[in-house]
Amino acid sequence: MSEKPADPIAAFFAENRERISTYPGNDALQKTSNEWLTLAFRNRYMYHFTWLGRPIIQIPCDMAAIQEAVYRVRPDLIIETGIAHGGSLVFSASLLALLDMEDALAEGKAIDPRQTKRKVLGVDIDIRQHNRDAIEAHPMANWIQMIQGSAIGADVLDQVRAVAKDYKRILVVLDSNHTHEHVLEELELYGPLVSEGSYCLVLDTAVEDLPADMFPDRPWAPGDNPKTAVHAFQKILAEEGRTAADGKPLKFELDRELNDKLLVSAAPDGWLKRV
Repeated sequence: MSEKPADPIAAFFAENRERISTYPGNDALQKTSNEWLTLAFRNRYMYHFTWLGRPIIQIPCDMAAIQEAVYRVRPDLIIETGIAHGGSLVFSASLLALLDMEDALAEGKAIDPRQTKRKVLGVDIDIRQHNRDAIEAHPMANWIQMIQGSAIGADVLDQVRAVAKDYKRILVVLDSNHTHEHVLEELELYGPLVSEGSYCLVLDTAVEDLPADMFPDRPWAPGDNPKTAVHAFQKILAEEGRTAADGKPLKFELDRELNDKLLVSAAPDGWLKRV
């Protein structure tokens, strides 16, 4: 009796996982990727893209991976620190809108953008008025809520937690001040809000691997950046432990498949999955 053919879709993904597992040890691939990323940062490559009309300061590879994470988790709330021009909020909102549409189709209902099931909550210390106006006028605006103030300020945290208590599946993206101290505090405050199986994505960890003169007008640099904060936070969780908002022990592990396959990313070691 002949063997039943393997599921071609499962085989496709298994082959991908096997290939991705070889990337960390591929010195030539890693060297070329790091060299390209350095040149990309020097030439402000990530500033040149928009999402549904709004500037989004992201590397396209990261955007594709964020989409994968969102589709896996199917969050009903995404919390983002750092707004800038609002492109990332619009990007996340559009992903949540597609999830709402998929749910509505499965239930045989029509989607009503005035009664959205999901939300993106953006926090920024300074939301420029022209950016706020553009975001609030955008077709995705019903999926977006904004809070102005420091992401680590007690008053802002109270507002964030008041919103978060009404949602079950929460994903967090940290992309504001990139100093070690600030990001570590964000991880302490926002990490507990992440739902089991969801992600806390820490952006711009790549600063650690870039030349020391890359950001002469910024307070972050190698040795003082989001990646050093991520490593410090993981050490704290391992040695001291923390409790999540749901009362369970807070544990994160690096999603190696997402992390390793990107090669060109602003978030190496930043794809933290709550387990």
